[in-house]
Amino acid sequence: MNRNRIAMLALLTLAAAGFLNFPASAQSSQQHPRVIVLGVNGMEWDIIRPLLVRGDLPNLARVIERGVYGKMRTLSAPNCPKIYSAIATSTSPEENGITGFFVGGKTANTKMLRQDPLWSILSRNGVSVGMANVPATFPVMPVNGYMVSGMLTRGKGCEDGVLCSPKLSEVTDGPAVYPSSLVSELRENVGDFSIDCARMPDAEELRGQEAKVINGWLEQVSRIRSQQTKLFDFLLTHHATDFTMLAQSCEDRVGHWLYPIQPHNVGYDAKLHTVRPEAFPDQYRAFDRVLGRILQHVDANTYLFVISDHGIKPLREFEENHLGYHAMHDHGGTTPVIAKHDYADGDDVPGVFIALGPNIRRDVRMFGLPISVFDITPTVLSIYGIEPPKNMKGRILTEIFEKRGSEQSIAGVGIGLEGQSDH
Repeated sequence: MNRNRIAMLALLTLAAAGFLNFPASAQSSQQHPRVIVLGVNGMEWDIIRPLLVRGDLPNLARVIERGVYGKMRTLSAPNCPKIYSAIATSTSPEENGITGFFVGGKTANTKMLRQDPLWSILSRNGVSVGMANVPATFPVMPVNGYMVSGMLTRGKGCEDGVLCSPKLSEVTDGPAVYPSSLVSELRENVGDFSIDCARMPDAEELRGQEAKVINGWLEQVSRIRSQQTKLFDFLLTHHATDFTMLAQSCEDRVGHWLYPIQPHNVGYDAKLHTVRPEAFPDQYRAFDRVLGRILQHVDANTYLFVISDHGIKPLREFEENHLGYHAMHDHGGTTPVIAKHDYADGDDVPGVFIALGPNIRRDVRMFGLPISVFDITPTVLSIYGIEPPKNMKGRILTEIFEKRGSEQSIAGVGIGLEGQSDH
């Protein structure tokens, strides 16, 4: 067992025994910068660009106009736990221990991490940390603040934790909230919310009642998004931290089987794909309203990063694998999947990178793939004046920041970014 893993296990043991001095509700410090990272699982530029042109994403458009944006290079055969762990540690899956949804036949979990994640490094350096709904953060780890787990949380009807949504009261096999004292507060103010997005229906459920099942499932997705938005708003309002990382997963889940494909695409089924052709674009319209709520907590001194772990594209007939025709090894079951992201060439499904902040350049597009999933953590650490560990693969994204002496400024950006959201 390597040194980092031993240290992490010791930290978990001390936290469980009550020997750590992390405050139950760490407040944002005047001495540290404020950073919010918003992850959107599988956000796809090919879908959001037309929506931006149509004016359907007003909040995202404001952020893009006031910041830096472009594609973000992901890894080969990307999936959520693999990429979010690579983002958090700035190390390869083979180094950090999380290579996919399953590792050694077991569902990926934080006990498998062999490298220190961003939230642990920040906590050790006195930066208060808030985490909610981020994939592969179950069971939650002790931090200088709070952590609410996301995708891969185990619970009733979700024993393997994969692509399902147990309620907070149904979680098993480990804590979903740190500190434990926060659980009752969340139940009282947010409710018994679902962790992660809804599991996709299988082929048998859909057969002969496609419209009914699709509409019912999308209503469930909408309810879960509303719960998550309420959770984010409550935490940002009542538990402000120096660093906050939030994530959404419903976009990816909807895209896998309701991507708006045409009859010539692989997997097209008129019974399914004429029912709600706007379902996937509607997820980004809904996300924009979530972003609007978050922007109410963003002022002129706040850095905001909107990122996605990968994109998602319709199936391609020429790309098969050893598991069978278009088998989804990370999205098991019999759901009629028509789009995926685990292509061998990760450059086929680049993620999204958008950033704004006090000294970040304005309305600048990054061409090519100069930004990598490995670069997020070193860049965030640099904002706090923390030197990235030598083992990190990423770099500090110096090109997104204004040069010293520049007269450009985003002073007042908090006022200009007041988001449009549903209340």
